[in-house]
Amino acid sequence: MPYAPPPDLPRCGVVDLGSNSVRLVVFEGHTRNPVAIFNEKAVLRLGRGLQGTRRLNDEGMDLAFTVMHRYHAVARSMGAQPFEVLATAAVRDAENGPEFVSILQQRMPDVPIRVLSGTQEAEFSAEGVLCGIPTANGILADIGGGSMEVVQLNSGTRGKSQTLPLGVIRLAERSGNDAIRARAIAESDMAGVPWLTEAAGLDLYLVGGAWRALARIHMAQTGYPLQMVHHYIIGRDEARDLTGLIAGAGRRALERLPGIARRRIEDLPFAAVALRRLLRITGVRRVVFSASGLREGWFMRRMPAEIRDQDPLLSAGQELAERHGRDPWLPPSLLTWTDPLFPQETTQGRRLREAACWMSDIGSHDHPEFRAEQAFLRVLRQPGIALDHHARAYLALAIAMRYEAETDAEFLRPARVLLDMASASRAETLGIALRLGYTLSGGTRDLLAGTALELRGTRLVLRLHEDTGVFAGESVIRRLDRLAQVLNLEAATETGLADAAE
Repeated sequence: MPYAPPPDLPRCGVVDLGSNSVRLVVFEGHTRNPVAIFNEKAVLRLGRGLQGTRRLNDEGMDLAFTVMHRYHAVARSMGAQPFEVLATAAVRDAENGPEFVSILQQRMPDVPIRVLSGTQEAEFSAEGVLCGIPTANGILADIGGGSMEVVQLNSGTRGKSQTLPLGVIRLAERSGNDAIRARAIAESDMAGVPWLTEAAGLDLYLVGGAWRALARIHMAQTGYPLQMVHHYIIGRDEARDLTGLIAGAGRRALERLPGIARRRIEDLPFAAVALRRLLRITGVRRVVFSASGLREGWFMRRMPAEIRDQDPLLSAGQELAERHGRDPWLPPSLLTWTDPLFPQETTQGRRLREAACWMSDIGSHDHPEFRAEQAFLRVLRQPGIALDHHARAYLALAIAMRYEAETDAEFLRPARVLLDMASASRAETLGIALRLGYTLSGGTRDLLAGTALELRGTRLVLRLHEDTGVFAGESVIRRLDRLAQVLNLEAATETGLADAAE
């Protein structure tokens, strides 16, 4: 009998049936940050030979029928509803694409199968990228096996789009597996998209497995401390050097590169060629890698407007609080309580502080000996797709300090590497303040309401309402002193009745 998910955690599933691979993702919940609870890929190479034969690869089709039977069974058993198949370049371009879809539909009569046009594929990809990077500004390029979609992104809105026959399989076949010829082909195709030249000084957002493989190689080469492709950013010159290395290397040289996926080796030179041409024609300043694309775009289209319109950073914090916290009413109170400590805060700084307040109790159910490290890793590696690497490091450090991590703890190293000194200092200050707040309140809003922080000249004053159950015990004084120290202030306490204080 298929699993029936609870009403508040509905599941839905989508298959991305591409020219190179097929992937099933099952999402759980109605949320601003898509949560994938199942993710499986198979390499089919449906589009191999398509350039010459105009037909889907026979071996790939046979394998596709087997894999799709499994994916159908998995989605049905997990209670994913709806469950849909999105077919892209190879199926839409092949002469036998309709026949393939017809056979697949006969085998799964209850499953919608949509063959996306190039425009539709670009739209889904853009919505997926904007789901994770809401203010994206520049050019999106989504590379697959058969096509590459390019889309204008104008500070969070989708602009013009174009589909180009520059997927890694198709580009290799069009060029006779010659990287030099591939360069000329890619340059010629991109020259037919005049608006690509309007992105000078903006960002290039990359979606697709071949480009994610390039990011992993760069991470391995540089010893990057957070092995997470999503939101990984490199400068234009670094990207150009990387593509030059990959496009000019032979197979044996590629096999020796750290971080390389063997199944990607034959695709990488052509992914590198396409990226190098994009860098030249667009004039972008940075490359931003995105792990969210077509599938996340499909998911977000299913969400109601009130979810799509949420701030994804704050939603990520609230989702962690719902799963791991104790008092859902406390985080907003903590935000107000810590306001006096950050008088000249930027808008982004306040968003990060609010998110930290939401995440501040996520270690409440962990073993006390490991709370700091467990909470740090939970925040750093959380699935919230709107968190860039700076935000992850900032929030993880703040929450670790809320649980009194040692400042030189080895597990904090990723945050120390990713943050500048000023950002690390703000995160530590916030974490120490949150620790004081929890010591005073026991993690409850009512007790926190009996306290307040004030900055008075060179003093940090903690006001306590003596009739509310809070008092300045040894642990409170010690943590207040610590907070005053990091602020370069003197600590002081004041006690009085609530009515008098008001």
